[in-house]
Amino acid sequence: MEQQELIPHLFRTEFRKITSVLCKLFGIEHIEVAEDIASETFLTAVESWTYKGLPENPTAWLYQVAKNKANNYLLRNKLFAEKIKPQLKRSSARSEELELDMSNKNITDSQLQMLFVTCHPSIPAEAQVGLALRILCGFGIDEIATAFLTNKETINKRLFRAREKLRIEKVSIEMPDEAEIHQRLETVLTTLYLLFSEGYYSESKDSILRKDLCFEAMRLAYLLIENEPTNTPSVNALLSLFCFHASRFEARKVENGEMILYEDQDESLWNKELIEKGMYFLNMASQGKRITKYHLEAGIAYWHTQKADTSEKWENILSLYNQLLMLEYSPIAALNRTFALSKVKSKAEAIKEAEKLQLNNNHYYFTLLGELYTGIDANKARMNLEQALSLAKTKTDKQTLQRKLEKL
Repeated sequence: MEQQELIPHLFRTEFRKITSVLCKLFGIEHIEVAEDIASETFLTAVESWTYKGLPENPTAWLYQVAKNKANNYLLRNKLFAEKIKPQLKRSSARSEELELDMSNKNITDSQLQMLFVTCHPSIPAEAQVGLALRILCGFGIDEIATAFLTNKETINKRLFRAREKLRIEKVSIEMPDEAEIHQRLETVLTTLYLLFSEGYYSESKDSILRKDLCFEAMRLAYLLIENEPTNTPSVNALLSLFCFHASRFEARKVENGEMILYEDQDESLWNKELIEKGMYFLNMASQGKRITKYHLEAGIAYWHTQKADTSEKWENILSLYNQLLMLEYSPIAALNRTFALSKVKSKAEAIKEAEKLQLNNNHYYFTLLGELYTGIDANKARMNLEQALSLAKTKTDKQTLQRKLEKL
């Protein structure tokens, strides 16, 4: 791998490891120190490798430089050192030096513990996702700003407030105890769900970034599955959902970012390996007694990996939506249910159910009504699609609606 490709790759994979291990060692009140040391390590790599060439083992080089920088920081900041000293290991009888444990086990443990910290219920959901992207996924501030379709200043303020809140709450970097872990796990799963959604439904034209967001959510979910206390049916159901959605990633959008509707997708572009993994994790999720929204959404996503337009498929999807709405009502889920209803019953019945929702500020609502009225009432179909077009905010949505109107 060329140097110009290797450094960004290592930043994505190693920044999060170094930061998590340092955060665990220093404590939550020094989270920014950990981030700064990790960032400075990569700046040194850029400067050194540009002139001296790549070291024999770039990853080990980064870990050693991070350790040296952490020890230098301790020497320069006596007050900080006094707070950290109890956590240091004596490397010799004459001196105290920071031992940076970069073993695979400590890296995994540190990342799991930081996952529960970044998903602490004391900070808002969008801040949880941003903090997870920064600390656990190695995303730069620019990338996070792009993911949220905002600017660097907003992201920096959001992350600053989140770190301050964690400091004030004195959140400890450790796995919750057995009594608390399942309650806290719900917040973690919600954050991973939002993180995946940021990528899957993102309006950013940066297709690499969108995929990375999804794959990072999947990686963190897999960390939970590899850890026995958090390897629960709901975690398996969530990862199953991610796999099914990600399997159709390549078929959903063309290069200019324009959305390809489900019925028009090229099935040959669907990732069969991810579909098989989704089925495996969904099977593992069935071992519990409790059905979560992730189980039901994964079931719906599974049926969408079956391209054949059969009555069995749509009856199962409709049944799953019915259960989902009883478990946790969502206007969007109710809207999606009406499309399945049109496939099982009729467009006329689906229109009645859809119009009860009265989602008058949602362009998807009018898009669906336009779709349902097509073939029944051309004027109403056009009227609803025009209303959807007037409400659509993104260029992609507007292009899709314009094509529908042209077909009418």
